[in-house]
Amino acid sequence: MVFIQVAVPVPLRQLFTYSHTDTLQPGVRVKVPFGPRQLVGIVVESGVDIDDTSKIKAIIEVVDSAPVIDESLRKMAHWLWQYYHHAPGEVIHAMLPVPLRKGEPATPSPAQYIQVTPEGADTDVKSLSRAPKQMSCLEAVQTTSIIASEARKTFSPAVVKALLEKALIELVEITPELTAQAWLDTFEIGEKPVPDKEQGVAIAALNQQHGTFAISLLEGVTGSGKTEVYLQSIEPLLKAGKQVLILVPEIGLTPQTVSRFEKRFNIPVGVLHSQLTDAARLSVWQRARAGELGIIIGTRSAIFTPIKNPGMIIVDEEHDESFKQQDGLRYHARDLAAMRAKEHSIPLLLGSATPALETLNNALNGRFAHLQLTRRAAGAQSTKQYLLDARDQPIHYGISEGLLTIMRQHVNAGNQILVFVNRRGYAPALLCHHCGTTAMCKRCDRPYTVHKGQNRLQCHHCGATRSMPKECEACHSHEMVTAGTGTEQVEEGLMKLFPDAKHVRIDSDTVRGKDKLHQTLDAINRQEHQILVGTQILSKGHHFPHVTLVVVLDCDGALFSADFRAPEKLAQLVTQLAGRAGRASKPGEMWLQTHNPHHPLLQDLVNNGYAHFARHALMERKASALPPYISQFVIRAEATESSSAYAFLQQARGVLSNSHTANANSKGLVPQMSGPFPCLIEKRQGRFRFMLVCSHEKRAPLHNALRLALPYLQGLPQAAKVRWSVDIDPTDFS
Repeated sequence: MVFIQVAVPVPLRQLFTYSHTDTLQPGVRVKVPFGPRQLVGIVVESGVDIDDTSKIKAIIEVVDSAPVIDESLRKMAHWLWQYYHHAPGEVIHAMLPVPLRKGEPATPSPAQYIQVTPEGADTDVKSLSRAPKQMSCLEAVQTTSIIASEARKTFSPAVVKALLEKALIELVEITPELTAQAWLDTFEIGEKPVPDKEQGVAIAALNQQHGTFAISLLEGVTGSGKTEVYLQSIEPLLKAGKQVLILVPEIGLTPQTVSRFEKRFNIPVGVLHSQLTDAARLSVWQRARAGELGIIIGTRSAIFTPIKNPGMIIVDEEHDESFKQQDGLRYHARDLAAMRAKEHSIPLLLGSATPALETLNNALNGRFAHLQLTRRAAGAQSTKQYLLDARDQPIHYGISEGLLTIMRQHVNAGNQILVFVNRRGYAPALLCHHCGTTAMCKRCDRPYTVHKGQNRLQCHHCGATRSMPKECEACHSHEMVTAGTGTEQVEEGLMKLFPDAKHVRIDSDTVRGKDKLHQTLDAINRQEHQILVGTQILSKGHHFPHVTLVVVLDCDGALFSADFRAPEKLAQLVTQLAGRAGRASKPGEMWLQTHNPHHPLLQDLVNNGYAHFARHALMERKASALPPYISQFVIRAEATESSSAYAFLQQARGVLSNSHTANANSKGLVPQMSGPFPCLIEKRQGRFRFMLVCSHEKRAPLHNALRLALPYLQGLPQAAKVRWSVDIDPTDFS
């Protein structure tokens, strides 16, 4: 009988021991009994010694003949649960596609494909011009077979059915054959521009790193051609049969990035993001693992993709907050990318116009190579930035009179305008004009956001909705008015102020659905819309060659936030937005509407740019003993009674500083603690939220103190009354 340690997907910070008749390879999946349930676990180690074997249960079934998680990913999983102090089973299962978590086969299964019939192959697709969707579908199938479910999703079930009835396509069962380095059969380099001097230096430096572990920061102003550096630096790797993993922050960036890479190299690109079906994600996982895909592009969780012949990892827009998981396993994909690059001895490239202060600090200190692009590509001019003092000016739909004058000039010139509003909906609050009572979400103690087009109120914190009230609940007055402005109201106002200009609104309410954002962006680049109104979705790396004016409404909120990272986030947002203008031959300008035009942050950004701001901000962080000059973790607790959450964190504070951590105390390495105090959003979904912030100038003592304290925290009397979690290297205190 062999005793085997298994990672089981339960929220317990330990491995579980089971017995089996044979030794099992680490990384294979097994079905095990866990209480009344059967769960799929991952073997971590075989042949462990056990003193008391009386309660050891036997493994029910071995699912795999070979490991589904290779040695490098197992090492990363071990580092993950150690560094983030998370349950091992949840860590390993987060690394697997959903079907594999359920015990389905890891090898490709037969799937239903549609392929062209001989009659369909001989058919001229233009003969279907009266049915454009059928024409598009047949054209796609004439090139290659397509998974039936994906075809129905892309072209609609009715289109597929119609082509089947016409006998132009047929359904077949195919088991995909995966071939390593399959992309070399079609690989060819498309037309590429000659890099300028700075790009050439960066490409040469990156080419020298191939085959070795190195981390480089590519700090390039917006529009400086960072993607071209990516393309030319991975070219020799793809030629040599190496694979490249590219992380992007948003789903919206994926289609345009994929299109550019496919066009340059004429190879299929694996895509991974949350809008894919489980089957589609599994297919990309299998193909990447087999070495069939040369390029894999995905959002945060793509960092867990197995790669057979790794050559390079690229993290685009590395500063973006979306790379940090904010619930469950709270990992940062940028840090995991560094771990994977080190394990595989390959280079990691971090690209951004507005690098995170942690990354910039590492580059300035020489830990990372620092590559800089200071000029825009193709001779494009830098966007000029201005502040517009909104004090004492008439305001129309959130826009000052002076700003409207500037906007009219650009509209009359036939150019596009981007208007940024950091709130979706019509208005952030609804209140009674008679008594002042605000319509509040009782579960969050926050005002409902008004969505006028749908005639409803919605809480953007918990998602609760209700119909628009016709009278005040407190005084029954019918004079209900909105306060503040959102994208919906700004769009409505601009339609009245600029009736001859076509408008489009881009926020999470308007771009729901597959490819909706991609289609809208294409329409913008075809100049079908002249005025673009949107939220942060518009700030992320999009190329708008016809935008000459960017307007930022109400940038004052972040100037007075309790979050020490708020100035950094505002500076990054403003700089990224400025980069959407003047990207082609037309010069661009940006106007920030503010009631605080003399604020030092705004003055620094407008007059000196992000690079100067960031270096000055690092000096402030150092003087204030804040990250990246110290390490932090946060213990959060939430409960339906605020006293319960507060009491638990008070007890946790005692545990972290008393005799249970004597080992740390004896060396004077107890973390500095702040709190407990309410989170920036104190109540959400009916639960009160508090946090305890722990800091230390060195990372190791901080983690040692937490590791020693965790067993005692789990046994605290208040622990069963609250939901609590640990967040290592937190980026969000809301």
